Amino acid sequence: MKVTHIRNATLIVDYADKKFLIDPFLAPKGTYPPFPNAARQDQNNPLVELPMTVEAITQYVDAVILTHLHLDHFDDAAKNVLPKHIKMFVQNHADADHVEKAGFTNVEVLQQDTILDGIRMIKTPGEHGRGEILERMGQVCGVILQHSTEPSLYVAGDTVWYEAVKRTLAAHKPDIIVVNGGDNQLNEGGSLVMGKEDIAQVYQATTDSTLVVVHMEAVNHWVLSREELRHFLKSSGMITRVLVPDDGECYTF
Repeated sequence: MKVTHIRNATLIVDYADKKFLIDPFLAPKGTYPPFPNAARQDQNNPLVELPMTVEAITQYVDAVILTHLHLDHFDDAAKNVLPKHIKMFVQNHADADHVEKAGFTNVEVLQQDTILDGIRMIKTPGEHGRGEILERMGQVCGVILQHSTEPSLYVAGDTVWYEAVKRTLAAHKPDIIVVNGGDNQLNEGGSLVMGKEDIAQVYQATTDSTLVVVHMEAVNHWVLSREELRHFLKSSGMITRVLVPDDGECYTF
């Protein structure tokens, strides 16, 4: 398995001879207005350029996984560049309707036991924040990939640490865990994705898993920087099992 972090939550996962593109956010730097009611209102999104060409990201992709449809996970650039016949996996029928209206013709809703050429995909729950802001942020999911020839991979998606994430880790014991860890926030409502303490909870709930932290420094409402997270991991003794990739960095497991 090879995991390439592109930008924000966008990943390329080479897994059991298939290439998955997860949460494609493909526009050039500064294409979209900043998310309102948040920091950096003078900076348009994305805050940084892609680390490689769109063609390099999208070529030879076998399937796309969308954990949800927020702009920074599935944007107009992705809708325009991805071939309309490509396999698209989504979290529910409402998202499927939206993706089909964008012209995609091969859309499937993830289940607890979705199979693609021997690869098992398991939809996992997530909560995009805590308390009242949850309704505003909408439904999200994660996904686990399993295959007899590969380590298991859990992409948690836009979620904070809560009981269902703990149960997912206990039930499936994934070898590799990708968490969205920029502690992104609006001016009110608290964390929308994992911050330092959430990441520590994931670490403490596992014994051998490797964590990969993404969704950092790419959209205007980020709070936790890579530098701050790396310092926290080092000072807390967690750095040996937690990776904080730069955009474009890849790992083979």
